[in-house]
Amino acid sequence: MEISEVRVKIVANQDDRLKAFCSMTLDNEFVIRDIKIIEGAGGLFVAMPSRKMSDHCSKCGGKNHLRSKFCSNCGARLMENRIKQDVQGRMKLHADIAHPINAGCRKRIQERIIEAFSTEYEKSKQPGYKPIELDDDEFAPDE
Repeated sequence: MEISEVRVKIVANQDDRLKAFCSMTLDNEFVIRDIKIIEGAGGLFVAMPSRKMSDHCSKCGGKNHLRSKFCSNCGARLMENRIKQDVQGRMKLHADIAHPINAGCRKRIQERIIEAFSTEYEKSKQPGYKPIELDDDEFAPDE
């Protein structure tokens, strides 16, 4: 697998832990969007795209986020302690949409994304810097 392109969009509020969003293209054929670059206690790290976990109301079947206390559809009180824990005992509130399978792949992805972030961050210090748009699709669908 070749990481053919990484695009980085630095967030405006640099006081926040979230430093940038990025997209990564694999083999010039597959794009993963909404990858986050976060400042942690040990430095920058990459967080893969994820979604909030949810469950269904026992009364109406409506879908609700796990931290919800009341159903967003019917208003019924939801059971407490619906959140599953991971192997380390932490509450599992998000599920990865895409993620590397092994540590070697994670390391290659993280190194490449952090390198692209560093390059973009240096560019952002230059006068007249214009941030890239992550949602611009340069490739037209095959016809």
